[in-house]
Amino acid sequence: MAMMVKPLLFLLLCLLLHPIAATNDNLVPERREVYDNGRIIDITHRYTPETPSGGDPENGVGQFLRLRDSMKNGSICNGSELRKLFVHAGTHVDAPGHMLDIYFDAGFDIDTLDLGVLNGPALLVDVPRDKNITAEVMQSLNIPKGVRRVLFRTLNTDRKLMFKKEFDTSFVGFMKDGAKWLVDNTDIKLVGVDYLSAAAYDHLVPTHLVFHEGREVILVEGLKLDDIQPGIYSVHCLPLRLVGAEGSPIRCILIK
Repeated sequence: MAMMVKPLLFLLLCLLLHPIAATNDNLVPERREVYDNGRIIDITHRYTPETPSGGDPENGVGQFLRLRDSMKNGSICNGSELRKLFVHAGTHVDAPGHMLDIYFDAGFDIDTLDLGVLNGPALLVDVPRDKNITAEVMQSLNIPKGVRRVLFRTLNTDRKLMFKKEFDTSFVGFMKDGAKWLVDNTDIKLVGVDYLSAAAYDHLVPTHLVFHEGREVILVEGLKLDDIQPGIYSVHCLPLRLVGAEGSPIRCILIK
């Protein structure tokens, strides 16, 4: 062990005395939505202070990140820390305890969600733009039996609601009867939507209760579904393992 310490100290000393300087004026990071020649599509919204959040309806996420350790101030590395971040902000996933206190108390948190449901073949569908997702709308989508994961693109995407920091209560979502029809008549276990809530604002609680009460349907909310063709993809969604949390930020991608 002692033999390893000296080389590490030497390396540290070299870095402090001869810091690696970026001299190229063209160092501009590329931020992408599409990777591997179009095969991989990121459907996660970036977290910025402007990201909408139900936790602060008017001001978005706010300053959720702080540079705790800075090389400019003498630290040997840069180190950021997350500060206040509402777990239902931006692209996120719900656990059953979100709207059912009995499940929250029993420990049905994010760490208990089934990764088998959150990863696999998925169908992206366009919802009629002039209405919420009712039983009638669900029936009209003609989603085949056996389909377990569906991403619903709505008027929310057209209106770019996820790019506005203020929470907009006029968003499109599931009505209670639409959620009930889905649970009773389909094999869908993952419901993905393009705003902060799968449930329409006027049916916020009853719709969530329908989805959560059986603990079989997982809601992924706030997806970025712009400019993606409807059809079958492989979806991969991975939440943080937040023990005790009823929601979590999530990274989701589609693979053609």
